[in-house]
Amino acid sequence: MKAIDLKKIRKEMEEELNAKRFEHTLSVAYTAASLAMVHDENIDNALLAGMLHDCAKCLSDKKMISICHKHNLTISEVEKQNPASLLHAKVGSFLAQEEYGIDDQDILNAICYHTTGRPNMSKLEKILYIADYIEPYRNHAANLNEVRRMAYQDLDKTLIKILEDTLSYLSSSEKPIDSMTKETYEFYRKREDVIT
Repeated sequence: MKAIDLKKIRKEMEEELNAKRFEHTLSVAYTAASLAMVHDENIDNALLAGMLHDCAKCLSDKKMISICHKHNLTISEVEKQNPASLLHAKVGSFLAQEEYGIDDQDILNAICYHTTGRPNMSKLEKILYIADYIEPYRNHAANLNEVRRMAYQDLDKTLIKILEDTLSYLSSSEKPIDSMTKETYEFYRKREDVIT
């Protein structure tokens, strides 16, 4: 990957995002870096993925859908119903490549799947997914203290717990569930069953 100026990207994110989203972004980036240190992952890649993970979050739903149509990015029915929650990750991955010059596929995938996960995630993808869930400004998620402790011990078990809690929350609140989240949970649940 070509050299990326993280300070420049941080400044651009500060200009692009609202203040609350920017604070969340910094918090995710630093949490991802911390997890990368513990789990022997590239710290710079974790920082970069964290810094860009929500780069499309403050775009309007209409703008995100427009970007998808213009650049032939597929949109599922659930993403169309919930662009701010789901589509921002896919659009963010596209923008990370096109606007911010990221050419590392692992970083782009981490951004793309940070809301739903996917089967057979890389270590960086897991780290970003988990960091987005446990960052210090998050305070409403179920079992957060337990999940934060787990994150520094076992990424797969933490991933399963987050997916389980997320699916439970979405089901109880009758919110649409992206099929990728279910597939990811089933993949890791079965894998965990084989290991134990």
